[in-house]
Amino acid sequence: LTKNPEDYGVIVSGNMFGDIVSDGFAGLVGGLGFACSANIGKDVAVFEPTHGSAPKYEKLDPPIVNPIAMILSACMMLDHIGEGKKAKKIQDAVAAVVAEGRVRTYDMMKLTGGADVIAKGAATTKQMTDAIIAKL
Repeated sequence: LTKNPEDYGVIVSGNMFGDIVSDGFAGLVGGLGFACSANIGKDVAVFEPTHGSAPKYEKLDPPIVNPIAMILSACMMLDHIGEGKKAKKIQDAVAAVVAEGRVRTYDMMKLTGGADVIAKGAATTKQMTDAIIAKL
């Protein structure tokens, strides 16, 4: 998985091992801030970022959590319900913001999360979200 991640489009596992793999290898896609996920069953599907609600940062004002994983999880949901064109448009907007590199959250800057990251130039959750919306 580490050497040839492109060989793995989907990994199916139990909950505990899946959690370990998703957290451990999130760095392959840029970190947990980019790691979207889905739990798809026969009758129900749940889409969420692998970092969940990032509770260790919940009291920070302004919020600093990278919203890209949540946005990409929503794109997975759109694909799942047959709205692939809408998902692609959003994914392209995310890709454009990331490629441009002007708006970067703390994890994209390789900073340790905390209240001081905004002073170091990191974007807030809202600033990243607004940049993606502007690309749409």
